[in-house]
Amino acid sequence: MGLEQAKTIIITGATSGIGQATALLAASHGHRVVLAARKEADLQATAAAIHQAGGQAIFKVTDVSNRDEVQALIDFALAEYGRIDVLDLNAGVMSFAPMNEIRVDEWERMIDINVKGVLYGLASAIPVMEKQRGGQIIATDSTAGHQVGQNNTVYASTKFSVRAIMDGVRAEEAGAHIRTMMVSPAFVKTGFFADQRNANLESVPKLRPEDIAASVVFAIEQPANVDINEIVLRPTL
Repeated sequence: MGLEQAKTIIITGATSGIGQATALLAASHGHRVVLAARKEADLQATAAAIHQAGGQAIFKVTDVSNRDEVQALIDFALAEYGRIDVLDLNAGVMSFAPMNEIRVDEWERMIDINVKGVLYGLASAIPVMEKQRGGQIIATDSTAGHQVGQNNTVYASTKFSVRAIMDGVRAEEAGAHIRTMMVSPAFVKTGFFADQRNANLESVPKLRPEDIAASVVFAIEQPANVDINEIVLRPTL
């Protein structure tokens, strides 16, 4: 990929699962990736893997539930590369339990990361992309944002919220040439299933993080006049 085609891509939740797979794939395509997550050691390891493969990556420790830290991430990327082509709002947490277990702490954590984390990213990136007269915002949603299942009421509510937010941004920012995309996978092979509470889901067919990453990079590399608004992925096996 030529330098004129390479993009600067910020990825939150970039050190595991979908985020890490997306960072590795995007870097292998010649894009510049800005990694964001909460643990510095994991960021260093992911950046090192990208560098070893010949890619470009920088990182900044970021808690997406903290607005100041999200703004600092955007400022960091701008200082390093001068523009932001893509903001991939991938960071998220998932907790399944019946409502009557009243796991309020888990509810609040999902709202803080899954919803507020997206809003804080938008608050910091939209002014930059409006000034640039272009950019792309991607959010990792879920099939749970399309249908509520047993024991995932609050998680699903956060993903329905992401869909509403991203639909609104698409309508409002099209005139500024800001593209929006949601990627909505079914279950993905992650550490979520190591929790004994979720052992009953172990045999459910699952996607690989690399499957979702391929869809995200596909959307990123579409021509500027093509705006893929959502990709829904489900496993066949």
